[in-house]
Amino acid sequence: MSAILRMTARRLLTLVPLVLGITLFVFVVLRFSPNDPAYNALGDGASPEAREAYAEANGLNDPLLVRYVRFLGDLVQGDLGVTSPPSRPVTEVIATAFPLTLQLTLLGVTLAVVLSTVLGVTGALFRDRWPDQVIRVVSMAGVAMPSFWLGILLIQQFSLNWELLPTGGYVNPSESFSGWLKSMALPAISLGLPVASLLTRIIRTSMVEELDRDYVRTAIGSGLPRVVVVGRNVLRNALITPMTVLGLQIGYMLSGAVVIEAIFGLPGLGTLIMQGVTAGDPGLVQGVVLYIALAFVIVNLVVDILYLFANPRLRGAS
Repeated sequence: MSAILRMTARRLLTLVPLVLGITLFVFVVLRFSPNDPAYNALGDGASPEAREAYAEANGLNDPLLVRYVRFLGDLVQGDLGVTSPPSRPVTEVIATAFPLTLQLTLLGVTLAVVLSTVLGVTGALFRDRWPDQVIRVVSMAGVAMPSFWLGILLIQQFSLNWELLPTGGYVNPSESFSGWLKSMALPAISLGLPVASLLTRIIRTSMVEELDRDYVRTAIGSGLPRVVVVGRNVLRNALITPMTVLGLQIGYMLSGAVVIEAIFGLPGLGTLIMQGVTAGDPGLVQGVVLYIALAFVIVNLVVDILYLFANPRLRGAS
């Protein structure tokens, strides 16, 4: 346990410069945006004098470093500024949209984990036979499919042709759980299937490597049932590497959910960032991008910690 705490502390220390780098990058990039915060706040009819007075009053004319330090101070206090009129706190707007993005990501991750584990293990156990060949072809096709293109195909087939699922929109689970599942089914499949295809290939490779190790042949030769050896030892060891890949993929799914939400008309962070771009609201865009980036970092930290628990050799090396 002490080894895990030491390594977790080291991971947390490395996150400090990473988070600062993310905030600096987002801040600087959006400062070069052609959108004028004074123009967005005062409207089309504001005179140049009024815009200059607004910029002076809100510190927009200060040096970039001064503005960045002030931005960090506000960020630590949870203040991301306000949106363009009608003015609302950015954190409040994001807080209403983030739960839907989180729901979509969790559904996509669940689908990816279950599907890839079943297919990857099946492919390894039936190595080079027809189930393995079929799974490899399907997983290669899945990896090659962009999630947004898959989403459009699913809408065409399941919504327009078969009329089984809605083309878009969101139903709150508190209103109708079945309606919520229907509204989230196609977006979750679009988001999770490409990741499931990638993880299937990785799990299959890891399982094949583990099945070829001496301890597996020894255990089976000593009379232990193959099912017990595979389930208790092989699968546990084989899932260590895919766990690391899954951590990265969850972060990518959070960002990929932005595109999927736009396709299916879901009121999550994707719709929010599109509104910010369309309305020329850099504060809103900045807040959403920071939320996604920080969520990516946190997810990978959690996966690193879980990796320490799953890999005794790594704990021993520390």
